[in-house]
Amino acid sequence: MKILLCCDAGASTSMVAASMRKALTESEQHFVIEAKSSQLFSDVYKNYDVVLIGPHIRYKKAGMEKEAQQDNIPVEIIDSMDYAMQNGAKILAFAKQLRLDADNK
Repeated sequence: MKILLCCDAGASTSMVAASMRKALTESEQHFVIEAKSSQLFSDVYKNYDVVLIGPHIRYKKAGMEKEAQQDNIPVEIIDSMDYAMQNGAKILAFAKQLRLDADNK
């Protein structure tokens, strides 16, 4: 699974990505979790299975979601508390569920 985290600058989201990587099980070590600027979204989103947005740029969700919908790539906002606490395990579980839900539509 490839997960894209989008934000504006990238510092805090890079830390969330690192926390998510630490939460990977042995069988999930092949997962790719990357943080990129939302300005790059249109150029890169098709390379991912799930897109998670930092809560501070929630206002961009509608446009990103509309663009990714045609490719069946879920786009969702990371829970504010999980983001602030860098709860990698919970955010990772959220991303996996989003992909599962998209695959079952």
